[in-house]
Amino acid sequence: MYRLSLILLFFVSLPAQAAELAPTLGQTNSIIGIICLAMFVISYGFVMTEEFTGLRKSKPVIMASGIIWILAAYLAIQNGYGREEIRGRLMHDLMNYAELLLFLLVSMTYTNAMTERNVFEVLRSWLSTKQFSYRQLFWITGVIAFFLSSFANNMTTALLVGAVVMAFADKDAKSFVNLSFINIVVAANAGGAFSPFGDITTLMVWQSGHVPFIEFFQLFIPALLNFAIPALCMQFFVPNTLPPVNKQEEKVRLKTGAKRITAFFILTIIFAILGEQYLFIPPFMGMMVGLSFLMMLSYHFSISNAFEGHYDIFNCVRDSEWDTLLFFFGVVFAVGGLQFIGYLDLLSHTLYVDMGPTQANITLGILSSVIDNIPVMFSVLSMHPEMNTAQWQLITLTTGVGGSLLSVGSAAGVALMGQGKGLYTFVGHLKWMPVILLGYIVSIYVHLMING
Repeated sequence: MYRLSLILLFFVSLPAQAAELAPTLGQTNSIIGIICLAMFVISYGFVMTEEFTGLRKSKPVIMASGIIWILAAYLAIQNGYGREEIRGRLMHDLMNYAELLLFLLVSMTYTNAMTERNVFEVLRSWLSTKQFSYRQLFWITGVIAFFLSSFANNMTTALLVGAVVMAFADKDAKSFVNLSFINIVVAANAGGAFSPFGDITTLMVWQSGHVPFIEFFQLFIPALLNFAIPALCMQFFVPNTLPPVNKQEEKVRLKTGAKRITAFFILTIIFAILGEQYLFIPPFMGMMVGLSFLMMLSYHFSISNAFEGHYDIFNCVRDSEWDTLLFFFGVVFAVGGLQFIGYLDLLSHTLYVDMGPTQANITLGILSSVIDNIPVMFSVLSMHPEMNTAQWQLITLTTGVGGSLLSVGSAAGVALMGQGKGLYTFVGHLKWMPVILLGYIVSIYVHLMING
């Protein structure tokens, strides 16, 4: 169990982005270090049992992060560390969290704004008029998520397509929502793995020079199989009936400004990608610039006589999934404290020296089923393992699609747990892990056959 806990926490290493970090404490065998490790594991246990306890996932991890850092700081002082070394570690974690927070906040705000302007309701209404069955909708939303995530962030894709699925949610469609959300998570993670623009991790690998631009697309077939195999298995459990149609329902129309908000969101994503690629601006800055466009547009709405009632964009900010945003705070700071204690140093040699790159990369993909793939990729890049292009493609693939094994393994899954309103849960996703694992294994095998 102790070694398993250590492997679980491999992703705690985030490379310094602003300054040289203080050395790790090297206190992994101390009583305080083990207590900190146990605190993290226990808090994650509460996250996994949220469906049964009713305890929101942000609460235990925030508490764990506070206790871990109090103990880690005490341990650092006992080992001769001063104020600047300890604060430097905390500020490093704060910078990483701030980038994540701002990116997700803008994405959620735009999603809420488009929801309020009936964008997803109109799409739902259009799909309803086409008389698609639940099973057909399952495939349509999955395919959209797969290709959309090849140039948009997987969480943004999941929130957008998930909003369409939720528009069909009713008392008789629980299995449809649960399976569709699982399908969206798998599709969004798989679609982001074969494109340099599909995920932050692929951007990092591309910019590090380990995989040339064109060779990312060699992962298309493995990624497609990773999505298609679980979908083929799950489709038989999706109702093949038509969603109920309310004949008395008036035709849904877009509210004023809906098209402009949608266009601004697309431009925001494009700006974030191009800014990262050509101007070396972190993605959150491009997203914040896009948020400013939305805010100025909302001001125009508020003074326009053609607008339906008062409009305040900060209502959309308020309605963001704050439990999810605070959950990431707890995770980033909890694992940052554990990194300071020295758990990554204990694992890096075991993974890439003792196990070898292929086994290590496959293992890291499985690890990304319980944590986000971004810190995993940061960890790999920070260690600079000696690997050829096929192995760098493999770690790109496994960390991208491995997060689909559990609902907490990727930002897409965590976000949809909040959006699902109890219809999509950790346990509901866990029941289908065997078929998702089958897709994971097949995608790795195919990659090694055609690219390795």
